[in-house]
Amino acid sequence: MKEIPMDRKQLIDVAMGRIKADLILYRAQILNVYSGEVLNGEVWVKNGFIAHVDYHEDIEPRGQALHTIDCGGKFLIPGLIDAHVHIESSMLSPRRFAEIVLPWGTTSVMTDPHEIANVMGVRGVEYMHDSALDLPMRIFIHVPSCVPSVVGLEHAGAEFTTKEINHLYGLSNVIGLAEVMDYIGIIENEDRMHSILEHAMGKGKFIQGHAPFLEGQMLSAYRLGGPESCHESRSSKEAVDKIRVGLFVDARESSISRNVKDIYAGVKDFRYFDRLTLCTDDREPEDILTEGHMNDVVNKIIEAGMHPIDAIRSATYNTARQIGREDLGAIAPGCVADFVLTEQLSNIQPEMVFVSGKLVAENGHLITPIETKEYPIESENSIKLKKLELDDFKIKLPIQNGFLKVNVIKYESHKFSNTTVEVEELEVIDGELVLDDNLNWVAIFNRHGKDNHAIHLVRNFGTKSGAIASTISHDSHNLTIVYHDAKDAYQAYVQLNAVKGGMCAIYNNEIQTLALPLAGLMTNRPAIDHIHDVNQMKALMRKMGLVEIENPLLRIVTLALIVIPYAKMSDLGCVDVIHKTFIPLFVD
Repeated sequence: MKEIPMDRKQLIDVAMGRIKADLILYRAQILNVYSGEVLNGEVWVKNGFIAHVDYHEDIEPRGQALHTIDCGGKFLIPGLIDAHVHIESSMLSPRRFAEIVLPWGTTSVMTDPHEIANVMGVRGVEYMHDSALDLPMRIFIHVPSCVPSVVGLEHAGAEFTTKEINHLYGLSNVIGLAEVMDYIGIIENEDRMHSILEHAMGKGKFIQGHAPFLEGQMLSAYRLGGPESCHESRSSKEAVDKIRVGLFVDARESSISRNVKDIYAGVKDFRYFDRLTLCTDDREPEDILTEGHMNDVVNKIIEAGMHPIDAIRSATYNTARQIGREDLGAIAPGCVADFVLTEQLSNIQPEMVFVSGKLVAENGHLITPIETKEYPIESENSIKLKKLELDDFKIKLPIQNGFLKVNVIKYESHKFSNTTVEVEELEVIDGELVLDDNLNWVAIFNRHGKDNHAIHLVRNFGTKSGAIASTISHDSHNLTIVYHDAKDAYQAYVQLNAVKGGMCAIYNNEIQTLALPLAGLMTNRPAIDHIHDVNQMKALMRKMGLVEIENPLLRIVTLALIVIPYAKMSDLGCVDVIHKTFIPLFVD
């Protein structure tokens, strides 16, 4: 939404009772995040801002207003803020995303649109910004810092330098620089990242971090480079180490990475929780509709043992202060009038949600449907691939018969995305490698107008036959296909090309296609319709063998994520993430 300018003189008149408030919420138990108290009283709202908070035990409002709402003794807390999210990971457009998170009390999000930036560049970020301006929630943009995620190791649909980033800083709801994934670039003092970070610091921008598994001197070096937060803590130790060096830890509870419990176990004895915030990062629409959004993250950390007031503070006050917003995340004079009314503090189930003093959702439903708007970028075809043939999914071997030593990407488990590389000796018969049931091909084709493609081998992916293809493939979102037979791979490509991108699974002559025509990442369909297709896709993927991972869709989308150790794929080949080098398929 567009930020409303504050009329301080008018608010003073309301506070002094000289003019009426627009709205008074009375008989509320108000959470004061500054003092940690819960006090009975009423809140006066004018033009989207809080003019006065009157603490008292009366059952009738003391002030005068155009409208009043009796809170019935329920708890009034600040609107919840997501410290780090990729809206594109919901596979929904910003409008459709807002429709499903607002009823859960999420009134603000800090989004990093680097998914669409990797596909459509500056125009993609501008779309995410502009399409959110008329929504009844605050969508703050962090400008993607690593497009592509690591220069020289993959090709995306754009490349961001300080020029593109500086242009995007001019957008009204841009508040900072998004997660700096190239942590090796920082630690090694590489010029590209140093320039981008110095530029951000010079403009006083908040800098989000991304520092998986960093510790000791490497963590200190990363912090010195400029990043101020990290959402990539998977263990108690990681969270403790990062808070101790001064980073904000955005405790994550996504659809695949549920880290809140472990993080709280590490920090529970800290005297202060000022550096702890909460986020969803990547959460599926079905999980949002059934479990909740930021309210669920707060509830999870309360279940882990955190005091409800500290938990709510971590999802409101701390996050607002993280980005330097004094007018957000609290119920006090001069703050924006974003509230959630809930029966309990220990289990937040929003009954009413207010944004800028307007009731936007009640008992799980939006009050007013969000207006439909169309943007030209939504109908563009982002799949810029040359016409592929069956032979493009095959690789020519150096021998016709015998044995070959090959480097194989190996998943360490069927649940998580961490990988290693192992050397295997495989038999070759009539010019083709003999693959066992647990070994697949992986092919990545650049879909952004270049001819690059690479083919490698992957073990423990989870499927034993068929093919899975996706244009969601973090972070460059090139066409990624895992397959046992080239014929299935080719058919999956044909299916995705016809629907402008998405996901496709083929198994025993059964085909499921999930169309995501908006940048090959998102849809403008209502969430409930999209979820139906997602569940059909999941069902087929589970038939194919992806049964241990909670969400089988997420298996393929991280195979090309070359900022998560230790070996991943790109359109240029298999990448050694730590050393920033390529690993050949054939062993010399």
